[in-house]
Amino acid sequence: MSSTPSQRDNLGLWLGLLGVVIFALTLPMTRLATGSAEAPQLSPWFVTWARAALAGLLSAIYLLAVRAPWPLAAQRKPLYLSLAGNVIGYPLLLGWALRHVTASHAAVITALLPLATAAAAAWLMHQRARLGFWLFAALGSTLVAVYSLLRAAQLGHGFGLTWADTLLLGAVVSAALGYVAGAKVTASLGAEKVISWVCVMALPLTLPGAWLTWPEHPIAPSAWLALMYVGVFSMWAGFFAWFRGLSLGGPLRVSQLQLLQPFISILAAVPLLGESLDMMTLGFALMVVTTVFLGRRMAHDTKTP
Repeated sequence: MSSTPSQRDNLGLWLGLLGVVIFALTLPMTRLATGSAEAPQLSPWFVTWARAALAGLLSAIYLLAVRAPWPLAAQRKPLYLSLAGNVIGYPLLLGWALRHVTASHAAVITALLPLATAAAAAWLMHQRARLGFWLFAALGSTLVAVYSLLRAAQLGHGFGLTWADTLLLGAVVSAALGYVAGAKVTASLGAEKVISWVCVMALPLTLPGAWLTWPEHPIAPSAWLALMYVGVFSMWAGFFAWFRGLSLGGPLRVSQLQLLQPFISILAAVPLLGESLDMMTLGFALMVVTTVFLGRRMAHDTKTP
């Protein structure tokens, strides 16, 4: 029995939320893996290559198990774009930035991901939305940015467009392009095969890259565990849910769930990085959830001729 459009939208929303929760842990886990400039652990280069190599090996096993055919020529271009954005660009830029800023500071910039993903969808997939959608999307992103700025000021970090912030902006653009490129071929390949092929196609780069950048100094066990997480979940399993959610619910709607990502990251950072949780966080989270809900109701995807 086929599902109705409403059921597909709801399933896409829940799968997108699962992907967001998995991805939200990427910030604190990457920080644990790379360490800080004062107390470095794994190199951001090694984290980038090793996490993708681990995901690539898991992907190869999966693709062999399901006897997946090699992607068609028309499907390879979006896969390579996803590879560039999600396998290399985002984790590398994020890793270097997190050497110099906290996870809370990084949330200021990565909160822009929903609008960047929606803009990429409009460009690559010729999708449009009503004005109300963009207004709520802008409001939600503004709330996240204001919260992150207030939190940074509270902690005495301040905020300015430093080199680390520029790296984070590049990471946002990379992730947005990769997300939408992967969604373009999800309908024909399937969500699991999209990220699996992306990781397998990257193995000629990631395996030698991981070998050449293997750490030469002792590494804390927590850093290795964090690397395992970003390799298995952030780089692979999370995309199973995320690409499927984007495909079923539409990139313009589902991408707004990323507004929740900074708050989930902050919650996870309480046990992982020792950060505190206050009422301001809960208040802003409630407001952001409201804008996500209202923005989803206002969304209206159409295909341009």
